Amino acid sequence: MTEDTKHEHAEEGFEHQDLSVQGIIAFLVSLIVGGVLVYFVIWGLYHFLDARQRSRQTEVSPLVKQVETDTRIVSPDEIKKFPQPRLERNERTEIRDFRLQEEQTLNSYGWLDQKAGLVRIPIERAMQLIAQRGLPTTPKAGTAPPSAVNVATEAAERSDTSNEPAKTKAQPPK
Repeated sequence: MTEDTKHEHAEEGFEHQDLSVQGIIAFLVSLIVGGVLVYFVIWGLYHFLDARQRSRQTEVSPLVKQVETDTRIVSPDEIKKFPQPRLERNERTEIRDFRLQEEQTLNSYGWLDQKAGLVRIPIERAMQLIAQRGLPTTPKAGTAPPSAVNVATEAAERSDTSNEPAKTKAQPPK
């Protein structure tokens, strides 16, 4: 190298304004000490509040049977006593059982109301019946549905064999 391109620095190395190792270690130690201090303060607070709550509880009558039970353990009989809706224990099996029950209901015959004669039929059979019979229609606008009086009068006129005209009002044409 020539004299012109050679640059010499009196002080080579790193900047002295960076963080020092001692500063980083002091920060980490103070962070750990602060965390431990907060832990013990909260622990003491919970124990103080627990003791205070226990001292304020009313005395239980000696006639009351004291039962030490763990309420976290639930038996199947207790689950059945709990009202609906209940939390799901195993979502996959419960939804599968529910869907199988729905499929069985939709694809089988059964009574809805036996006294009234209402039944349910499978969806496929219901679609076949609608295709064969068609959907029910409503009467055209302007026509009155037949009344029981008109139907009975017409039936009586048809069954009359005396060849005498009936002495009733003329019925409007249908």
